[in-house]
Amino acid sequence: MTMTDVIEDLVAANRILAAHAVVDGYGHVSVRHPRDPTRYLMSWAIAPELVTEDDILEHDLESRAMQAGDRPLYSERFIHGEIYKARPDVQSIVHHHSPSVIPFGVTPAPLRAIYHMASFLGTGIPVYEIREAGGMTDMLVRTPALGIALARAVGPHPAALMRGHGAVVVGDTIPQAVARSIYMELNARLQQQAIALGSVTYLDPEEARLGVATQASYGRSWAL
Repeated sequence: MTMTDVIEDLVAANRILAAHAVVDGYGHVSVRHPRDPTRYLMSWAIAPELVTEDDILEHDLESRAMQAGDRPLYSERFIHGEIYKARPDVQSIVHHHSPSVIPFGVTPAPLRAIYHMASFLGTGIPVYEIREAGGMTDMLVRTPALGIALARAVGPHPAALMRGHGAVVVGDTIPQAVARSIYMELNARLQQQAIALGSVTYLDPEEARLGVATQASYGRSWAL
């Protein structure tokens, strides 16, 4: 893909996540630079629904933006830089606050795959507890140290919940990270509905593994 294609997809990702109410005025999505793995692309601190090609900035892995001028940067850009450092396989990252996932980060109930489109959740994903890394904070990942702790919490997983805050989702591509974010929200909503009805049959680990292979690209969802 050309740089133009990647930027167009990144702008689309912002708009799609907003259209599905996974992000509102807050939240952000990034992509690793297509020609330089030590850099990533993300907009300046603007509501995702308003992002255009002109808003995209190049960042290094220390989360310093190139040519930002007087445009403010996302305070939590360290989420992206530190995960890209820790996970060379990751090509795109979404941080969102979608409401249905919040309860699973503050209760003992694990977020687990309840239907095939969210197979990537498997038998559960980790929860990042910011108190363990930074004590009492405003809950935002404002420093490299907090970003490093979050990257450790994510580990090899496709996502992590952030207690009392939201979630971070990673992917091999922009479409995968976006689709995973949308289906995480839908799965969380369905799981709460199912729990209210009674005993829940979750995907078996092998079903989840096979489902991930089938839904790896989410190509049809991205085209839509």
